[in-house]
Amino acid sequence: MRWERLFADLEARHSAEAALERDVEVADRTRRERAQVGLHARLLANVGGPEISLRVAGAAPGGAVAGVLVDVGPDWLLLAESRRHSLLVPLPAVRGVVGLVGGAQEPTLVARRFTLAAALRGLSRGRVPLEVTAVDGWTVTGTIDAVGADHVDLAEHPLDQPRRSRHVVRAHVLPFAALSCLRHP
Repeated sequence: MRWERLFADLEARHSAEAALERDVEVADRTRRERAQVGLHARLLANVGGPEISLRVAGAAPGGAVAGVLVDVGPDWLLLAESRRHSLLVPLPAVRGVVGLVGGAQEPTLVARRFTLAAALRGLSRGRVPLEVTAVDGWTVTGTIDAVGADHVDLAEHPLDQPRRSRHVVRAHVLPFAALSCLRHP
């Protein structure tokens, strides 16, 4: 009887140690896998999901904007604040996100190539009137006239006026790095 108890005890200890080693290995692999997931992939997994809140440099009040994530590019995201208003946010301007659900998704080849510059060129082609906020909180309204490699030319005019020479107050050159968010009212 003593031998049976001794062997049972040894087997129980071995099983407990093996389970502990397995748990440590699983936790380590999970941490390593999680370390490979970027914010971009997490945002992609939340497109069309529940409303999220973003803290964005320069956005007032308190830098918070909220809405449903509509699309994500390699260096930007599009947030629908309401049915009529959307917000284009360069990823470098994002300071925090609240409300992301778990998961990650890898972008398609086309999505990886659709950069902020490409999105801004689309707004320029469409002559879309915008409210542009800079990372320092400065805001200007107008239409993007041209998009360079790292900047936009913006014709400042009131949002309720079309982009016509007589309505343009001044022309701005804004580096991409200065852009916080572009709101289409």
